[in-house]
Amino acid sequence: MNEQQMKTLHQKIHAGVKEAIARAIEQHRQRGQSISIWQDGKIVTLKAEEIPAKDTNTSQESSLHS
Repeated sequence: MNEQQMKTLHQKIHAGVKEAIARAIEQHRQRGQSISIWQDGKIVTLKAEEIPAKDTNTSQESSLHS
C-alpha cells in the first residue's frame, strides 16, 4: 500500500470513528442517559439534557472536547 492509499484509508477510518462517536452521543441524549467526557483536564459527567443536540453541519465530538 502506497503513502496516498494509506492517507486515504486513514481519512476514511477517522471519519467513520467520528461518526460512530457522534451517533453514540446522540443516542445517549435521546435516551436520557448521561455521558462522561474529558474537559479541562478532568472527567466531567453531562446529564442528557446538558448534551448538545447533534448538529448535522459540524462534528458532535469536536464540540464536546473543546
